[in-house]
Amino acid sequence: MTRARATFTVQIDNDRVKVTQWRFAPGAETGWHRHAMDYVVVPMTTGTLLLETPQGEFESPLQAGVSYMRPTGVEHNVVNANAHEFVFVEIELK
Repeated sequence: MTRARATFTVQIDNDRVKVTQWRFAPGAETGWHRHAMDYVVVPMTTGTLLLETPQGEFESPLQAGVSYMRPTGVEHNVVNANAHEFVFVEIELK
């Protein structure tokens, strides 16, 4: 199945952090990737993201303004499972 790609804008990239805003149209995806740094996600939208992982698929319900953190090495494809645009800010810790 071919999906649209999420779009991203790097807002800050310095020697300490990389801050990226991700915007997902309904059904859009990041593409498979592995995180090289610990990171924090700050959802700007409330909804559900589908996480495709080597261990299977998982739904991740998120609430605007409620952040979470993940460690280096996470591998997944993130898909917007909502009928509306989904936006989050990702802060990678260098």
